Amino acid sequence: MEYKWMIREKADPKIVDSLSKEINVNPTLANMLVNRGIDSFQKAKDFFRPDLDKLHDPMLMKDMDKALSRLAYAIDQGEKILVYGDYDVDGTTSVAMMYGYLSRFYPNVDFYIPDRYKEGYGISERGVRFAADNGFKLIISLDCGIKAISKVAMAKELGVDFIICDHHTPGEELPPAIAILDPKRQDCTYPYKELSGCGVGFKLIQAFSTFRGEDPGKVMSFLDLLAVSIAADIVPITGENRILTYYGIERINNNPRPGIKALILRSKIEKEIEISDIVFKIGPRINASGRLEHAKASVELLISKDLEDALARAELVDTVNAARKNFDENITKEALSMIESLDEVRQMKTTVLFKEDWHKGVIGIVASRCIERFYRPTIILTESNNKATGSARSVYDFDIYEAISECSDLLEQFGGHKYAAGLTLSVDNVPAFQAKFEEVVSSRLDEIHMKPVLEIDDEILLDQINYKFYNILRQMAPFGPGNPEPIFTVKQVYAENVRILKDKHLRFNVVQDGQETKPVCIAFGLADKDIYPDEIIYKMLMRKMRFDLAFEIRENTFRNNSSLQLYVKDIKFD
Repeated sequence: MEYKWMIREKADPKIVDSLSKEINVNPTLANMLVNRGIDSFQKAKDFFRPDLDKLHDPMLMKDMDKALSRLAYAIDQGEKILVYGDYDVDGTTSVAMMYGYLSRFYPNVDFYIPDRYKEGYGISERGVRFAADNGFKLIISLDCGIKAISKVAMAKELGVDFIICDHHTPGEELPPAIAILDPKRQDCTYPYKELSGCGVGFKLIQAFSTFRGEDPGKVMSFLDLLAVSIAADIVPITGENRILTYYGIERINNNPRPGIKALILRSKIEKEIEISDIVFKIGPRINASGRLEHAKASVELLISKDLEDALARAELVDTVNAARKNFDENITKEALSMIESLDEVRQMKTTVLFKEDWHKGVIGIVASRCIERFYRPTIILTESNNKATGSARSVYDFDIYEAISECSDLLEQFGGHKYAAGLTLSVDNVPAFQAKFEEVVSSRLDEIHMKPVLEIDDEILLDQINYKFYNILRQMAPFGPGNPEPIFTVKQVYAENVRILKDKHLRFNVVQDGQETKPVCIAFGLADKDIYPDEIIYKMLMRKMRFDLAFEIRENTFRNNSSLQLYVKDIKFD
C-alpha cells in the first residue's frame, strides 16, 4: 500500500533553541518535543519524569461524592454489589480491577460480563434481571452504561441502583443512576477527558481508598491492569494517561499480577514490555474469549491469585485466541474475494459487506484487514438475532461515526467514535444502507483520506543516529496516540549488502553521501513489494538506486551484542 508522507512543519525556531539549551538536547529532539506540545522546561520535566503525585484529585469528577456515599452505604448495610463490565479488554480489566479491589475487604461482591451474542454490548435487560433476581442492590458498571437509559430505569424499578463509570460521550439525556462518573459529561469539570473506562473506575477506587483512610499506595497495585486497558483501547497516552501508563508498564515489567505474567509467558515475550506488546500480543489474548466464547474467562484469568492457576487459564485463553485467528483469516479471505470479484464494489469509495454466517466476534478485525488492502471506510456486517449487526473502521482523519449517523433512519442502533463504530439494522435494510453510506461518504472524502498517511517527525542525517540520540528517544516512551513512536526520514540514500530474509523481509545497510554511519535496516514484508511494473524493491536496491527512507530507530540485541537498527516504515524511489 502506498503511503502519503506528511513531514511535520518545523516548530518556532526561538522556542526550539530555548528548549534545546534548557534541557540540553540537540535541535532535532527539541523541535520534535515542541511539536508535541512540550515547549518549556517544566513541561519537559513533567513529560520525562512522570510523577504519581501529579494525578488529579478524583473528587474533581462530577458525582464522585454521590458514588462514594452510595458505595459506603452498600458496604455498611451488607448489600450485594455487582461489578458489571463490557466484554472487551477495557471492560474486562475494569471488572478485574474493581472486583479485585472490593473483594480485598468486602465479601458480598460478584461480577458480571454480558454475553456478546445473547446480550450484545453494554447494559442488558438480562444482566439487570440477573442482579434483581439474585438480590444485588447496587451495580457498578464499567466502560458502559452512559446511554443505557431504559435499562438503568428498569433496574431502578426493580430496586437496583447504578453507579456508572464510563468514558464514552453521553447523549443529550443521562440515565437515572445514583452517580454517573464520566469526564466527557458536559457538566463535569474534571481536568483530563481521555481516561479509559478502567481509568474512570480507577479514580473511583482511588477516591474510595482515601475515603476509607487507606494507604494511597495500595491502589497503585492495579496500575498494571490500567496500563493494559489504556494501550488496548487506543486512548491518548497524554497527560494523566501518560503517568498511569508509565507506572503501569513499570509494574508489568517488575511485579505483574499472576494473570498478566501468565499472558507474557504465553506470548513468549522475552524483553521489557512496551505498549506495542500489549496492543498486538497481550490485548488480543484477553479479547479472544469475549470474541468467541465468554469474556468471564478473561476476568477469571486477570484475578488469579497464583501463577500456576493463571498459566492454566492463560492456556485456555490462548487456545481460543488461536481459533479466533483462524476465523479472522478465513473471513478476511472471503471478504477480500467479494470485493475483488465485483467491479462495482471495487470502484466504490466505501466497503460495506454482509454475509449472514460470518462470526460476529471477529468482524471488527476483518474490517481493519480489508482497509489494509482497500483503503477506504469499511463496515463488515453479519446476522445475529435476526438482525444485521456490524463493525465499522475508518481511514486517516475521516469521521465514520458521523457518516453512519447520517444514515440513522435506516438503523436500529449505533454507537462509537471517529475511527470505529458498531451498528445494528434490519437485514432488509442492508442494500439501502450500503447505497446511502456510499453516497454520504463519497460527498465527504477529501484527497487526504484516499491514502494511508505516514506522519514523519523530521528529516535527519545518518550520522545523527547514535546511542545518545536513541536513549533520549526511549525516555519519550510510552508511545501511543498523542505521543507516537518517532519516525524520521533520510533522503537520497542507497543500499549495500542487500539480503532477503525468510523469503519476504529485507536486510540491508543504508548509505548517505558524506556520512560515516551505515546502519542496518530491516524492512518487514517488502522483499517482493512492487514499485513499478515488473520492478520489486529488492532489485531496485541491488542496483543502488537512490531513495528516501522513513524509519523508526530500534535497538537489536543478538548474542549479548547490542546495536541500533532502522525499522523501515516506507521507501520512496526517485
